[in-house]
Amino acid sequence: MADALQPGSPAPDFDLAADGGGRVSLAGLKGRNVVLYFYPKDDTTGCTKEAIEFTAATKDFAAEDAVVVGVSKDTAKSHDRFKAKHQLNVVLGADPEGQAVEAYGVWIEKSMYGRTYMGIDRSTWLIDRQGVIRRVWRKVKVPGHVAEVLKALRDMNAA
Repeated sequence: MADALQPGSPAPDFDLAADGGGRVSLAGLKGRNVVLYFYPKDDTTGCTKEAIEFTAATKDFAAEDAVVVGVSKDTAKSHDRFKAKHQLNVVLGADPEGQAVEAYGVWIEKSMYGRTYMGIDRSTWLIDRQGVIRRVWRKVKVPGHVAEVLKALRDMNAA
């Protein structure tokens, strides 16, 4: 099913432990636009830069009635440390069992230095108020990505 996920498809629901002892679910966000981004690991260079850039644009996303949710296989406790260390204000969902990463098809084979391993495909999903996927970015390169997502969200809202 995850392979079939594309713009126009209903977004798979997820219900994850979140930072701060809370929970985050797609059903709980219905009626709001959702920027769902998957990232490999808390407190690594690219993931930290991406989280800081999404945090810096939080007010812009809120102005478009969107909530930003980052998901990795780290624990909620790891997310708490990550958020505190970098003053992040995006919601971070903990998916150690891989429920959401599997549903969205972002748990993929990767390779580095000739070694293959399973890991998260850095990707972002723009989901509208009705829970429909409107835009997908795969194999995200962090520089300029947040601005591109914000522009897509604004274009979607203006349509």
